[in-house]
This record gives sequence, C-alpha cells and structure tokens, in this order.
Amino acid sequence: MLTVNSIEKGIVIDHIQSGNGLKIFERLNLAKVDFPVVLLMNVPSSVLGKKDIIKIQDKIDIDFTMLGLVDPNITINIIENSEIIEKKTVEIPQRVKGLFKCDNPRCVSNNDIYAIPQFTLVDKKKVKYKCEFCDDFTKYKL
Repeated sequence: MLTVNSIEKGIVIDHIQSGNGLKIFERLNLAKVDFPVVLLMNVPSSVLGKKDIIKIQDKIDIDFTMLGLVDPNITINIIENSEIIEKKTVEIPQRVKGLFKCDNPRCVSNNDIYAIPQFTLVDKKKVKYKCEFCDDFTKYKL
C-alpha cells in the first residue's frame, strides 16, 4: 500500500471525482510552485469508489472558485499543526470572472484584451452561464 505522510500546515482537497485531480492540479498551476504538493489519483473511496486527493503543504491562500466548476462535491480541509481546523465545501459559483471564455466569437471579451469575461449562472444542472458583455449563453467545459 502507498503511504503519504500527513501535512503539518496547508490544504487537502479531498473527494475529487477520479480523473478530475489532474485537471485541478493543472488549473491551479501546481506543477510550477515551489512548495510541496502531492496529487493522489484513483484512491479507494467507500463513497465514490475511487477518488483523487491533492495535498498542498504550507500554502493556504489559493482561489478555489474554479473547483466548483470542475467538481462541486469537493471538500477542502484546512490543516494546522497536523489537525483539520476547518472543512469547507465548494459549489458551482453564481458569478465567474476570467476563468473561461465566452462561446460567442463576436463577444467583446474575446476581442478586447482589457475586457475580462464575466458570467452569471443561469442553469446549475447544465453549468450554463450568461455572459455579462453579450448576453450569450456559455456552458462551462472542462
């Protein structure tokens, strides 16, 4: 059995649907950081069957907005002194800014470098957003 030590301080992103761990790892640019990070994939889970886990040592100030887009069932554990001091859940965000592009090729956010794409959630089941610039609908794709 594989053994991964616990962390003393940092974040554990748990209950990631198997296969989504690498997507989160890439979206958070964790391959480029200078602090210890562990990505565990296909870990046995009684609830999910298999799950992915990401452990981030010593870092707590990470924007987790996009996690709800990738997998709204994720749990975030904040670790201090090797103990979980706080558990957070994520959900599909109501408003998103700059995380993905508008599907409308004529949208100003796709053609103006100063226009940051902004969206408001309109359909939670389909993860469908309305663009604040052109009012077109965009479905978030991994």
